[in-house]
Amino acid sequence: MVRYVYDFAEGGREMAGLLGGKGANLAEMTRMGLPVPPGFVISTEACRAYLATGAEPEGLAAEVARHLAAVEESAGRTLGRPDDPLLLSVRSGARFSMPGMMETILNVGLTDGSVHGLARVSGSERFAWDSYRRLLQMFGATVMGVPASRFEEALGALKERRGARDDLGLDAEDLAGLAGVFKDLIRRETGEEFPQDPAEQLRRAVLAVFESWNGERARLYRRREHIPDDLGTAVTVQRMVFGNLGADSGSGVAFTRDPATGRPGVYGDYLPDAQGEDVVSGIRNAVPLADLERLDATSYGRLLEIMETLERHYRDLCDIEFTVERGELWMLQTRVGKRTAEAAFAIADALVREGLIDRREALARVGGEGLARLMFPRFDADRTGEPLAHGVPASPGAAVGAAVFDSAEAARRAAAGERVVLVRQETNPDDLPGMVAAQAVLTSRGGKTSHAAVVARGMGKVCVCGAEELVVDTAARRFTAPDGTVVEEGRVVSVDGSSGAVYLGAAPLVPSEVMRRLEGGVDGAAEAAEEGGLVAAVTRALEQADSVRRLEVRANADTPEDAARARRFGAQGIGLCRTEHMFLGERRQLVERMILACTPGDREQALDALLPLQTDDFAGILEAMDGLPVTIRLLDPPLHEFLPDRVELSVRVATAEARGERPEQRDLELLAAVDRMHEENPMMGLRGVRLGLAVPGLVAMQVRAVASAVVARVRAGGDPRAEIMVPLVGDVEELRLVKAEVERVLAEVGEESGVTVDCPVGTMIELPRAALTAGPIAEEAAFFSFGTNDLTQTTWGFSRDDVEAEFFPGYIDRGVFAASPFETLDEEGVGRLVRIAVEEGRRARPDLQIGVCGEHGGDPASVHFFHAAGLDYVSCSPFRVPVARLEAGRAALSHGHGGHGGDGDGKDADGRDADGGGGGGGR
Repeated sequence: MVRYVYDFAEGGREMAGLLGGKGANLAEMTRMGLPVPPGFVISTEACRAYLATGAEPEGLAAEVARHLAAVEESAGRTLGRPDDPLLLSVRSGARFSMPGMMETILNVGLTDGSVHGLARVSGSERFAWDSYRRLLQMFGATVMGVPASRFEEALGALKERRGARDDLGLDAEDLAGLAGVFKDLIRRETGEEFPQDPAEQLRRAVLAVFESWNGERARLYRRREHIPDDLGTAVTVQRMVFGNLGADSGSGVAFTRDPATGRPGVYGDYLPDAQGEDVVSGIRNAVPLADLERLDATSYGRLLEIMETLERHYRDLCDIEFTVERGELWMLQTRVGKRTAEAAFAIADALVREGLIDRREALARVGGEGLARLMFPRFDADRTGEPLAHGVPASPGAAVGAAVFDSAEAARRAAAGERVVLVRQETNPDDLPGMVAAQAVLTSRGGKTSHAAVVARGMGKVCVCGAEELVVDTAARRFTAPDGTVVEEGRVVSVDGSSGAVYLGAAPLVPSEVMRRLEGGVDGAAEAAEEGGLVAAVTRALEQADSVRRLEVRANADTPEDAARARRFGAQGIGLCRTEHMFLGERRQLVERMILACTPGDREQALDALLPLQTDDFAGILEAMDGLPVTIRLLDPPLHEFLPDRVELSVRVATAEARGERPEQRDLELLAAVDRMHEENPMMGLRGVRLGLAVPGLVAMQVRAVASAVVARVRAGGDPRAEIMVPLVGDVEELRLVKAEVERVLAEVGEESGVTVDCPVGTMIELPRAALTAGPIAEEAAFFSFGTNDLTQTTWGFSRDDVEAEFFPGYIDRGVFAASPFETLDEEGVGRLVRIAVEEGRRARPDLQIGVCGEHGGDPASVHFFHAAGLDYVSCSPFRVPVARLEAGRAALSHGHGGHGGDGDGKDADGRDADGGGGGGGR
C-alpha cells in the first residue's frame, strides 16, 4: 500500500517535495522542540492520485483516521465531542510558496450542537459563535462553492446596521445570528445543508484543498512563477489554537529581518483577539509586532528567542506565523521568506558577514532579475511635492500609472499598453490577474504581511499597503485623499514602495544608486564595496560571480559611446556590432546612391563615400574596447530597409500624375528600385550573406573599413582585436566565398599599410540548416555566434514583429509557452539546435570559439542554458551586462563548468534550489 499520511514528528524540511513546504517546516519545528500544535500531513502523492482519478485514493480515509486518533489522544478531546470538541485547521501547502493561492479552513469540527459546548468550555459565547461563523464562511466558499463575496456582503451589512467599524464591534448575539444567515446562504446557493458530521467536514475539506490546486488563480500564479503543474499540494491538518479568545490572545506574522530592505530588527504585524487569516487578509489593520511586548511581554520575549533560533537554523530570512492563546505562544508556520530584490542582496551579504553562509551560497541566493530591478530609476525626492497620503512601504520601487479599481480593468488596460496602479481596500487571491498586470498595488488596509504585500514582493511589484488616510470606494471607482482630493479611475498616480508615499500625477524619476555605481566602472565599484549598504552588497555579489564564472560576458554595441558604457558595466568585449545601424540618418542617401547605381563605377563611388565613415565608426569602437574582442557583423538586413516606404512613394508619384504634373525623377528612380527589390517576405529573402554575394563591392567596402580602422588603431599605439562575422549562412559554400573575399581585402590593406591585419572570420548560426550542418561550416569558421532571435523565428516559423502581440498572450495564458521564446530560450527546440551545433562544430574544430549574441544572452534562465551547453560567451545589450555577469556566476555554481568540467549541483547547503529564494507552503 502507498503511504499517504505522516505525523509532524515523522518529517523534516528535507521532505518538502512530499509534505509540501508548510508540512515540512511544521515537521522541522516539531523536531526542533518548538511549540507546534500537533497534527499530520496528507502528502502531495495523495493529491496527485486524486487529481489523476477524481476519486479519493484507496486507504487514505483509514490513514487519516489513525493519525487523527493520535491528535485526539494528545489533546484529550475528540472531533465532534459536543461538550468539549477538538477543532482542526485544514491548510494547503505546496512544495513552492504560493501565498494566498489556495484555501485555508479553520475550526473544522464545529456543529450546531458543539458550538454550545465550545462556549461553555471556553467561557466565551462570543468566541464560540465567532469561530462557527468563520467555519461556515470558509467551508461554504472553499468546499461548497458559494461565492466568497456573498458572505462578505452579509457580514458588511451586519456591521453597518450595528455601526461597527470591524468584526470586534459585533457581540455574541450578532455572531450567532450571522451564523444562521450563513447557513441559509449556503442552503440557497447550493441546495444542501452545511454538514453537521465533523468527519464529513474534514473529508470534504481535504478534497477541496486538492481541487484548489487546479483553480484558475492557482494556475495563473504557477504560470507566472514557472512552478510545474504536476507537483500537487499537500494538506496539513492541525489542532486549532485560538487567537480570538480575547485581549490576552491574538495572531501575528513575523519576519526575522525586514523583507523589503533586509535590515535586521523586529518586523511584522500582530492582531489582538484575531485568528491568523485576519492578519493575512488585512481586514483589520494590525499593530506593529513590537507592540506585542507591551501587550504580552512573556510571549514577546519567547517569540524573539524562537525567531533567532529559526534564522540560525535555516540560515536565512524566516517568515513566521504564530498565535497566542491566552498567554501561550504557538508556532503555526515558518518558511524561508519571500523578499524584494533589495532585501535579497542585503540579506545574503549580511549573512556572509555574520558567518552563517559563504560567498558562494550568497551568490546562489540572489538573481539577475532582481539586479535588473535595482537598476531601475526611483522618484526624485526633491521634486515630488507633498504626497496625497502615506501607507506601509511593503515592496520598494517607483511606479507610475492610471488608477484602476478592479482586477479586470487593470488587465484590460494593461493589455492595451497602458500602465496602471491597482487600488483596493485590500486584495485577495481573486485580484491576482490585476496584480500581474499592474505596475503597483495600493491598498487602504493591511500591512507588510497582508496578501497584497506578500504577493507583490514575490512578483517584484511596487506595493504600498495600509494607506488608511485614503477612502477607497471601489463601487464608485475612485478614492479620496485626506485633503479632499478625489482621484477618479484613469487619473495618473505615482506610488513609492520604498517610502510608502502616494503622489498625484507622474512624479519625476532619478537613476538608482546601484545604476550610478555600476556606470562608475571598476574604480567606482571598488569604492562602493568599502562603503557598505545595498550598493556594496551588489558589488560583492558581482565580484563573486566574476570570480567563479566560466562564461565571458560581451555586449551588443554599435557606437563608441555604447561600447564605452558596456566596458564600464564589465563587458569583456563586443559580441555583436551591427553595421547596418551605421547607415542610418544622413548616410542613408549614400546607401540610396549605391542601390540606384546604374553602372559599376557609380556603385563604386557610393561605396567609396561610405568607406571613411565606416572606418571612423570602427576605429572609435575599437578604441573604446582596446585589447578586447570586437565582433563586427557584415550588413545583414535587406537593402529595401534603407529606401523610402513603397506605399508612400507610390502615393507621391500617383498624386503628381493625377495633378497632371511630372513626378520627381528621384521619386521615379526610387520607386523603380523599391519595386525591383520588393519581396513578399524580405526577412527570408535577399539579406545577410546573400546580400554580400549579390551586391558587388559591398563586402569589400566593409572589410576595408574594418581593416583600415585596425591599422589606424595600431599606429595610434592601440591593441585592436576586430573579428568579422558573416550573417545568415546556411551552407558552407556561402561562407567559403565570402571568407575568400574578406581575406583578399585584409591582405591588400596589410600590404598597402605595412601593418599585418589579422581578423578572424566566423559566422552567425541563425538558421536551422546551419545548426544541422555545423561540422562542415566549422571547418571554415574561426568562431560561431548564435543569432537566437532569427534562429527562434526560423525554427518556430514565427515572424516576431507579427506574432508577439497577436497570439503570444493567449499561448502563455493557455500554457503553450511558460514565457515568450523570444525572451527565454526554447530549450527543447531551439536549444537542441544549439547543442547539435556546439557538438558538431567542436568535433570539426576543437578550438572553435562559440558565443551567443541574440537578446537571450542577457536573459537569466537562458544564460544558465548557454553555460550548460558549453558556450564560451554570451553577448547582450550594455544595460544587461551586469545581469549576465551575475547569472554566469550563478550558472557556474548551479551547473558546474558546463562542457569544460566543473563542480556544483545547483543546491545550497540546505538542499534548496539555488534560485534566490526558498520553498514554503502557501498560507
